[in-house]
Amino acid sequence: MRTFFLAIGWLLSIVLAMDPSQLHAETPDGLKAGAARIDITPDKPVQMSGYASRKDLSTGVHDPLSARVLAFKAGEKRLVLVSTDIIGFYEGTADYLRKALQGEFQLEPSELFLAAIHTHAGPSLTLNKERGHPHNVEYTETLKDKLIEVVHQALGGMEPVRIGLGVGACPVGANRRELRVTNDGKTSIVLGRNPDGVTDKEVLVMEVARPNGTPLAVAFDYATHGTSLGPGNYVISGDVPGLAEQLVERILGFDTIAPVFIGASGNIDPWYRVLPAFNDKPGWIPEPVLLGTLLGQEIVHVYRDIKDRPPVDGIKITSRFATLQLPTKPREGVSPVKTDASAFAITVARLGDVAFVGLGGEVFTEIGLAIKAGSPCRHTFVITHCNGAAGYLAPKEAHVQGGYEVTSSPFAPQAADVVIREAIHMLHDL
Repeated sequence: MRTFFLAIGWLLSIVLAMDPSQLHAETPDGLKAGAARIDITPDKPVQMSGYASRKDLSTGVHDPLSARVLAFKAGEKRLVLVSTDIIGFYEGTADYLRKALQGEFQLEPSELFLAAIHTHAGPSLTLNKERGHPHNVEYTETLKDKLIEVVHQALGGMEPVRIGLGVGACPVGANRRELRVTNDGKTSIVLGRNPDGVTDKEVLVMEVARPNGTPLAVAFDYATHGTSLGPGNYVISGDVPGLAEQLVERILGFDTIAPVFIGASGNIDPWYRVLPAFNDKPGWIPEPVLLGTLLGQEIVHVYRDIKDRPPVDGIKITSRFATLQLPTKPREGVSPVKTDASAFAITVARLGDVAFVGLGGEVFTEIGLAIKAGSPCRHTFVITHCNGAAGYLAPKEAHVQGGYEVTSSPFAPQAADVVIREAIHMLHDL
């Protein structure tokens, strides 16, 4: 009997000495996660996205493109976050790729966040064999296979994890809606730099770590276009967001997956924008590298300062998906009608007290800030270019001002309020 009690005491001392987060992470109903990365750099010259004036094929590769996946599971519920180093899922490619992934892994529509980092130095996706370049059609079809492969790796590598959140700030993104006044007093909004305009400087960082503390993934969310390189550039690159991902992975170790998700940045460009090329003059740091490094180092600083890692046992994943029919602008004096162009995808999920809001368009930063303010969660990842590509969505005041984004948007001024209300309502429903 004495030996029995000694043994019990010895076991109890081990349990009490363990880190509580390890106990939580190893419970059968605890949170599990898997992460994976796959190269999606085009191996042939391709048509590049983002600028209508750019007609020729790419001429080389500055830095590799990747698809990164961070997948969670709690109980029977899953959440698959996919970050791809491309501009977005235009010409119906969002539905094509989502259906392939949902069918392959029996995912509910709300369990999949298929997002793009919106680099303007990457290939365009197309399935149109008549109008699209054959290399781009081939690239799109190959991308589907690679996404299936990388999601399979992430889901197949699930292990107990703990999560931590940290918040930083970065000045890389700048409001691009610049007010110009002519000599005769006429005003206009042009694409440029507006240092006093609204921006969302928040860098939201999520650490996903194994029970022993080693990082599995470090995901981050930041609001900026990937447009430091302009139409004169014909070299493939992840631009500022992609270069930031690569830096974080180099610093933390290449086994760490660092997916970026692009916040509400329809009116936000990098501080240095639409440059003709990577400037390789001696002593000069190319602007995309400079800005990507600044963003990446802030992510590492925030990650290293994360201390609050709440228990994950009993954590739940909940999610919802909706396709809104938003009001559109009248065209040629005709009242607006609901068409495919008015469809706007919203995906929301909660992972404990962390929220994810996927918006299927190019959304102004004011809209993202409003959703964060109304979110019931402590931290909210606003993810644009996600599960759709509906075009620009601007708040009512921007419609009064005009400008490129408003002119090219299919949506009426009141559409932004509809999206804000619905996203917040869906989060509260969770």
